[in-house]
Amino acid sequence: MSLGLRLQLRFLLLISLAALGTAQGDSPSKQELLRNLRHGGYVILMRHASSPRDPPNAAAAKAENTHLERQLDEAGQASARAMGEALRRLRIPIGGVFASPTYRALETIQFAQLGHATTFPELGDGGQSMTADKTGSRALWLKARVAERPSAGKNTIIVTHFPNIMEAYPQDIGGLSDGEALILHPDGKGSASIVARVKIGDWAQLDKPG
Repeated sequence: MSLGLRLQLRFLLLISLAALGTAQGDSPSKQELLRNLRHGGYVILMRHASSPRDPPNAAAAKAENTHLERQLDEAGQASARAMGEALRRLRIPIGGVFASPTYRALETIQFAQLGHATTFPELGDGGQSMTADKTGSRALWLKARVAERPSAGKNTIIVTHFPNIMEAYPQDIGGLSDGEALILHPDGKGSASIVARVKIGDWAQLDKPG
């Protein structure tokens, strides 16, 4: 291998390493993310907590679940409760709370004790769980809602479903586990960028080293 070719390959390697370092630097550390969230101005866009794929029968349904919709299982209830406790302990201020009108989404908010939620049909599943919206209107609505700046010093929480989030951010998220959240930062110009992802069980670890 000639000296010129070796130098060219070394130069390309240095460029690649620099680009990798920049990409990794785009994601804030846990401490930075916690500091930013405490300051406010972010949108926490999350999938509802864990729920069985099939709706319960009348005997297993909760009394309030009169339409026999899917409801949170024990893991979903516990993880939502732990998330809410972590948000309060970490002093992450929450302003607007928006949700799918489905029972499992509202249960997520209830167990997390996030307060009153404003529901929108665009955040729902249209009565057909895990069904995509081929028109694209649901994704456009969600991206516009996420781009709205939260009230001063607060963060907005939006609880919706996996297909809704995937339709809005298909190239950015890949899989999204039950209760997992995208943390987005509205730029005040009609769009928002994804700055982090937080699994529902990781909220309590944001102030921990590592």
